[in-house]
Amino acid sequence: MAIENTQATSQLVRGLKLRDLVLFNLAAVLGLRHLGTSSKAGPATLLLWLLAAFFFFIPQGLAVIELSSRFPNSGGIYDWTKRALGEGHGYICGWCYWINNVLYYPNLLISAAVIATFAVGKSNTGLKDDLVYVTITTLVCLWMAVAVNIVGVGPGKWLQNLGGLGSYVPGALVIIAGLYAWLTRPAANTITMHDLLPRSTDYDSLNLWISIAFAYAGLELSATMGDEVENPRRNLPLSVYISAPLIAFIYILGTGSVLWLIPRDNINVVAGFLQAIETGMSQISPSLTWLVPLSAVLYTLGSIGGVGAWMTAPARVAFAIGLDRYFPPAFGRIHPTWRTPYVAILVQAILATVLLLIFVLLGNSTVGKVYLILLSAQLIIYFIPYIYLFVVFVIHRRRDGVRADIMTAPGGMVGAYFLAFSGIAVTVFAIILAFVPPPGTANTLEYELKAGGGVAALLLLGGILYWRAKFKRG
Repeated sequence: MAIENTQATSQLVRGLKLRDLVLFNLAAVLGLRHLGTSSKAGPATLLLWLLAAFFFFIPQGLAVIELSSRFPNSGGIYDWTKRALGEGHGYICGWCYWINNVLYYPNLLISAAVIATFAVGKSNTGLKDDLVYVTITTLVCLWMAVAVNIVGVGPGKWLQNLGGLGSYVPGALVIIAGLYAWLTRPAANTITMHDLLPRSTDYDSLNLWISIAFAYAGLELSATMGDEVENPRRNLPLSVYISAPLIAFIYILGTGSVLWLIPRDNINVVAGFLQAIETGMSQISPSLTWLVPLSAVLYTLGSIGGVGAWMTAPARVAFAIGLDRYFPPAFGRIHPTWRTPYVAILVQAILATVLLLIFVLLGNSTVGKVYLILLSAQLIIYFIPYIYLFVVFVIHRRRDGVRADIMTAPGGMVGAYFLAFSGIAVTVFAIILAFVPPPGTANTLEYELKAGGGVAALLLLGGILYWRAKFKRG
C-alpha cells in the first residue's frame, strides 16, 4: 500500500513556489467579511483579536510550521494524525476536515455574490436578494474555481494568487483610510479602555470567540499539498512565517479602522470594509471613490480564490484517504494529462452544488431545514481537526525530537506543551460556545439537540464509510 501511494503521489507536479504559498495562505485564511462582523460588535473585539492571535493563531502557526517541516508530503493534517495516532484517528481527522469544507462552500460563495453587487453599483437595488442572481453567480464562481484547479496546479495557483491579492489589497486600503482618519478626525465610536474589555455575560462578546477563531484558522491548508510544493521542507513553514503576521495585521488594524470610520449602528456586517473604504477615501479626496467598486471586484476575485484554495487543498485530504482505500479508490486517481486529483475535486464540486441549491432554493423546506442543522454542526466539526493538530504536534515532538533540518517551535518541550494546551483550550472553548443558543431562541434544548444531532449524523456517516472500507479490506 505504501509503495502504491508513493507511486501515485510521485505523479503530482511540484509547481508551487514560496510566493504561491504565501498568497495561497492569504486567500485561504484572510476573510474581509469578518471585519464587518467584528466591528459591529464594538471595540471589545480588538482585544479579542489580540488574545485569539496569542492563544490560538500563533500556536496554530508554530505547530503547522514544525509538522509541515517534519512531514512535507500530501495529506497534511490527515497524514500527521495518522502517523501519530494510527489510521482510525487519522480518518476521523481527515473526514471532519473534508466534510466541513463541503458544507462551508455555499456560505463563502453567497458572500461573494452579495459583495459583487457593489462592484456594479447595484448594492441598493435588491439584487443581492434575487435568487436567480445569487444562484447563477455562486455556481459560476464555484465551477470556475473547479475548472481552473482541475487543469493543473500551475493554472490553479494563479487563481489562488489573485485570490490572495484580492483579499489583501482592499484590507490594506481599509487600514490606509483608517490611519488617515485617525490623524485628521475624531473616532466615529468611543474607544476607551472600558470599551476594550469584553463582557463575560454578553453572549455576542462570547460568541465572537467562535467567529474570530474561525477567521484565524486555515494555516495548515497549504500543507495538504506538500507533494506539489517546490522544496516543501523549507517553503511550507516559511510561508506561514511570512503570511501569518500579514493576516493578523489586517484583522486587528482593519477592525480598528472600520470602528474609527463608521458608527457601529451603521456598519453592514457583510460589507463593512467597503463602507470604510468609501468613507475614508472620500475624506482623503473625492477623486478616490473609484477605489470602492475596484475593492468590490478584488474581493470577489479573493472569494473565488478562497473557494479555489478550500476546494483544491481538502481534495488532497480526500485524495490521501482514497489512496488508503477508506474513500472509494477513485478518489486516489490522478488525471493523466493535468496531474491533479480530479475525481476528489469533482466530487466536492458536485456535493457543493447540491448543497448550494438546497441552501438557496429549498431553505424553508424540510430538506433545507436539515441542511441548516448540518450547517450549524459544521462549525463544531470544523474545530475537531485542530484538537488533533495540537495533540499530534506534541506527540511527534516527544517521539521524534528536534533535528537540524526541521523548523521547530521555540521553548523546547515546555514551549511545545504550552502551545498545545493554549490551542486546545481555545478550540474546546469555541466548540462549547457553538452549542450555546443565541439570545431569543425559543427552545434552548431543541437548539442543542439539533446541533448535537447534526454533529452525530456527520460523524456517523463518516464512521459508516470507514467501517465499510475496513470490512471490505478484511
